[in-house]
Amino acid sequence: MFKKIKFFAVLFSVVVWVSGCTSMPAAKPVTLTHGIDESAAGLSAYIVSIANATFYLEKEGGGLSSMLDKDGVDWIGFHPEKGSGWKGEYRGFPNAIHKQDGSFFHALNAGTDKSTSVVEIETDKHVRIVFTSGNGQWQGQWDFYPDRCDFTMSRVSPGYKYWVQYEGVPGGEMDKDDFWYNSADDKSRQIEEPFMGDLPAPEWYAFGDAKSSRMFYLLHHQDDEHPDDYASRPYMTVLGFGRSNKEKYLVTPQTFSIGFVESTIYKNVEQVMKKIVQ
Repeated sequence: MFKKIKFFAVLFSVVVWVSGCTSMPAAKPVTLTHGIDESAAGLSAYIVSIANATFYLEKEGGGLSSMLDKDGVDWIGFHPEKGSGWKGEYRGFPNAIHKQDGSFFHALNAGTDKSTSVVEIETDKHVRIVFTSGNGQWQGQWDFYPDRCDFTMSRVSPGYKYWVQYEGVPGGEMDKDDFWYNSADDKSRQIEEPFMGDLPAPEWYAFGDAKSSRMFYLLHHQDDEHPDDYASRPYMTVLGFGRSNKEKYLVTPQTFSIGFVESTIYKNVEQVMKKIVQ
């Protein structure tokens, strides 16, 4: 299975000549464009770029179909082919509402119910996109900052529960070189090793690839006593905050951060997590 890498270019439309030299405008910390995710069968997407990542937020399902590091490597690897399972259609983030009061906030596949969206904030330092489920009972808020993305389940359907999951491919594909850390201790674990239990605060997980100089992290802003289970699957990860044995536990609005740390050292990752929630 080949690692999926995307290449993209930024077109600068303004060129200023000063003293015979070309001066290019400074890149914006956060940029929003509209396009398609070619690796996800051409699904329409909000494309948001920050300092070290580019996010493809699929417009109808309301979940991430791709998340690229600054080298163009996709750490999610979604595509919607029906029956592809762990090889494509299950992947994404946050994959939060599944077969209960609908199936929402997943990149659009055969089982995803559609949502509507609106861009509420668009500045150089902050983009906010809000999705409302087709039944009007759920709302998911995406906030993009220069250093990360926050997803908040801002409205929860009364009487229902949800989880927040990362189902993806560290470093572009699942292989023996992948590993993880979490907030429970500072040990590096092989990707096949599971974890069951409630993570200590601040609750976080980070995935890496021995061939990469960075890690992908997921951070839960609110501490709780719910399980945060991890298990590998063929071809992808399954990390669930508020999940255990396919049971959902989250019932109130919660916020989760995702992004890349340009280090594979535990202490450095931990410092970034603590800085976000301080």
